[in-house]
Amino acid sequence: MTASEKLYQLADRAKGAEARIDAAKDKSEADLRAEVAQARDASQRKAAELKASADQAQSKASSSWREVQSSWDAHVAKVRTHVDDAKADHDAKQAEHRAERAERDADAAVDFASAALEEAEYAALDAALARMEADAAVAP
Repeated sequence: MTASEKLYQLADRAKGAEARIDAAKDKSEADLRAEVAQARDASQRKAAELKASADQAQSKASSSWREVQSSWDAHVAKVRTHVDDAKADHDAKQAEHRAERAERDADAAVDFASAALEEAEYAALDAALARMEADAAVAP
């Protein structure tokens, strides 16, 4: 699959996420908890797939992308720890702080995804240009 095709899939995935987030306000707490658990499982699977993919392509990918992957893994682990720790909190003030932290984490994750999308677009366009230049270099 080309980088361009992956970007189209990413756009579709973002639209689906947006719809699920909009629908969350109309769900019961139990339903929302179940959806959060499913989203967490999906996120963990995707992180594992990304790590496996990065490990397989380690010799092909630049060191900066391996550093980004490592940094992302550490970030995800830290966020998961905060989420797990916060679930034990029942005090209203602590719950409010947890909600605010979760909202900030969500904002940061969206900002990171946005930056990653911009970088992916650049990388895909650069790959297309590199392919065009390589094809031109071998043409008679």
